[in-house]
Amino acid sequence: MQTIYLAGGCLWGVQEFLRHLPGVISTQAGRANGTSSTTSGPYDGYAECVRVEFEPTQVSVIELVDYLFEIIDPYSLNQQGNDVGEKYRTGIYSDDPAHLSAAKRHIEQREDSERVVVEIKPLTNYVKSDDEHQDRLSRFPNDYCHIPIDLLHKYREN
Repeated sequence: MQTIYLAGGCLWGVQEFLRHLPGVISTQAGRANGTSSTTSGPYDGYAECVRVEFEPTQVSVIELVDYLFEIIDPYSLNQQGNDVGEKYRTGIYSDDPAHLSAAKRHIEQREDSERVVVEIKPLTNYVKSDDEHQDRLSRFPNDYCHIPIDLLHKYREN
């Protein structure tokens, strides 16, 4: 099992999408690469993200990046849908340099790589979101989500 942290705007929809992917073992809503040790108060530089535990024999980092790109606008800086601000930036974070190298090489191979604004950085800090934010869209399916409903449910088992 390995872990990567993916940011794609509001974490509710990102978590709901990622938790249904093949090879994903678990997801957790949280914040990446900020400066505080709590989720109460301001974001202090954090990006909303989802901690993804995955089985690399079933899904690769490159495939996870491709899945992320299905649900984000990789050219939009600090905005996804109606969610605007630095905390809604897109990003790929990991403690494993191999994850970051693979993601960076994969994105650089795209024709439009110069326009992509997805952060690819080592994970410096992670704070789990409170229980209210965990699996939010599975509990409240009518809450706001910037991800189109057909993509949100694309990989759900029938």
